[in-house]
Amino acid sequence: MRILFLTHGFNSLTQRLFVELRRLGHEVSIEFDINDRVTEEAVELYRPDLVIAPFLKRAIPEVVWRGTRCWIVHPGPLGDRGPAALDWAIEDEAREWGVTVLQADAAMDAGDVWASVSFPMRNASKSSLYRREVTDAAVQAVTVALGRLQDPGFRPEPLAVNPDGSRGRWRPAFTAAQRRIDWQRDDTTSVLRRIRAADGSPGVRDEILGLPVRLYNAWPEWNLSGEPGTLIGTRDGAICRATVDGGVWITHLRALEGGRRDLKLPAVQVLGPQRLAGVPEIPLDPFTVVGTGDTWQEIRAWNEDGVGYLAFEFHNGAMSTDQCRRLQAAWERLRRTSARVLVLLGGGDFWSNGIHLHRIEAEENAAEASWDNIEAMNDLTRSIIETGDRLVVSALRGNAGAGGVFLALAADEMWCAPGVILNPHYKNMGNLYGSEYWTYLLPRRVGPKAAREIMGNRLPIGASQAREIALVDAVFGTDAADFAAQAACRAAGLAASADLEARLEAKQSGRRRDEASRPLATYREEEMRRMRLNFFGFDPSYHVARYNFVHRVPHSRTPLHLALHRRIGAAAGTGTITRNQP
Repeated sequence: MRILFLTHGFNSLTQRLFVELRRLGHEVSIEFDINDRVTEEAVELYRPDLVIAPFLKRAIPEVVWRGTRCWIVHPGPLGDRGPAALDWAIEDEAREWGVTVLQADAAMDAGDVWASVSFPMRNASKSSLYRREVTDAAVQAVTVALGRLQDPGFRPEPLAVNPDGSRGRWRPAFTAAQRRIDWQRDDTTSVLRRIRAADGSPGVRDEILGLPVRLYNAWPEWNLSGEPGTLIGTRDGAICRATVDGGVWITHLRALEGGRRDLKLPAVQVLGPQRLAGVPEIPLDPFTVVGTGDTWQEIRAWNEDGVGYLAFEFHNGAMSTDQCRRLQAAWERLRRTSARVLVLLGGGDFWSNGIHLHRIEAEENAAEASWDNIEAMNDLTRSIIETGDRLVVSALRGNAGAGGVFLALAADEMWCAPGVILNPHYKNMGNLYGSEYWTYLLPRRVGPKAAREIMGNRLPIGASQAREIALVDAVFGTDAADFAAQAACRAAGLAASADLEARLEAKQSGRRRDEASRPLATYREEEMRRMRLNFFGFDPSYHVARYNFVHRVPHSRTPLHLALHRRIGAAAGTGTITRNQP
């Protein structure tokens, strides 16, 4: 089937659907929702059998949905309507939620239902739920709907009609007043709920030490206390604010005043040293064992069943220079423990997405900051590659992109949860060449030809496809939690296996052969020679792309590597296109 995605952006859900539907044999092209005329033009060019809107912020033009079947992927259960579905689910403390595939109609989210899939709610932020449960349910719902589309006897179900003639349950967007936190009265659970319901967008508007801000990425604190509303500590760039029964760690803020008001940055960086004078730093060693949910611990290391684990919960998977250095220090300490198998767990939602573009954008000299950040990533990657006396596993519960993929490939084995999406390329960020030893790590995995194709096509790769092309070694589990449990069992099995010593000897001899053939340092030198041109050369593409990304500049067009219909149309040189059915 020929399917056109109409979407506000190529976000995690859209990428996952793109990968899964292509895997099912469908031809999929993408058009960003820029304006009605562009949408109409895309439909005229492609003449799709079906339009799917996985991520829209406005209505599909009437001329489109009347002339072509259009499905809306709504992140709410059967009957739910409105632009703030997950916000309401979190605020109302719903125990179950869902995703519904509706046919586009004159009224928003009120069309006939093709499929609806439910899931139990997890105590997490809106962004986390969206990336995991909502995305998984969306894949299931769209797959079910596509199956029903082939059934001539199936008829989509209309929403129930209310006494006033409306359909379903319409709930409007949240107002700022509804999201407001009363620090003198609200307990920790209430504060967490408010911030988590607004996480990602728009954030909770507040004021801290006289500065108007928006709050993001909150974690509970049950061991510290203070006067409600006051700042009682900082840790690794985050601030802890007291509630009536404990505290809340807030890792990121967006200032609403000043020249950087649209940059989401670590809270300590936004507030600055003058405002924070007198607020104590409360460090927490990565190897300190704390109760689950008791406090915020960005980097966590532990040993269990002969296996050493290193988890790093970096917001949105971005890794700053400082975070890379701290993670490398924790890695070196983990290497000195008795564990013979070491597992890099990353975070629950993201494994790693490489360098921290927001932190770089905020620096006075972005080119120098970019250089320092990539060198820190390189040092960390080298430490993993050169860990010859331990078997190293990268276990990906969440997505990875750019340098984060190659950081994972530095391990001896790479395991993925089934829903993981990999973006092992750099070119989308202003034609960056890339580093993290990718010119060594990728070809040795998949071969030179496949490496060139992966780096050139700029498309996401699903976990199953990555396994087929030998980019990863294993894909298992039903979801991220089940994957983590199974990964622990597998790692313990490796640590207890009789052939572990033989595997380590083979690993060391292989590294010696590689080093004799071409020293590891030369890969880095060549990569960084090319990266210097990206950062300091005459072509500003990287700096422009980074600026557009962090400042959320709206798309002016759909990139041709996504818009199949425009590539074919351009090749044909006409306003109409011909294509073969998949």
